[in-house]
Amino acid sequence: MKFFLDHDVPSDIGSLLRHWGHEATNLRDVLEITAPDEAVFAYVCEHTSTLVTCNRNHFLALAGSNPSHPGVIILIRRRTRHLECAHLHALIAKAGHAGLHGNINFA
Repeated sequence: MKFFLDHDVPSDIGSLLRHWGHEATNLRDVLEITAPDEAVFAYVCEHTSTLVTCNRNHFLALAGSNPSHPGVIILIRRRTRHLECAHLHALIAKAGHAGLHGNINFA
């Protein structure tokens, strides 16, 4: 699966996604760090990458206005990075590509 990590997602989440066999692109590698959320959302739609972000408010509205988006995962900050990764892994394993595409999920 292809994932796009917003600027607020810890970089080790991307490393783990790659370790699990997924493609993970960091925002800072392809867009300006100050890119507006609309530009980020347009990028993930154009590149059919599931967005992973901690920024729920703006992306919930953007995803709601475009039902054919490639999926949004709102990463909930937890006490430890280990817990964040465990919840993300469980979501991906349970939902799969079909369960992520076009949906908003919380991990």
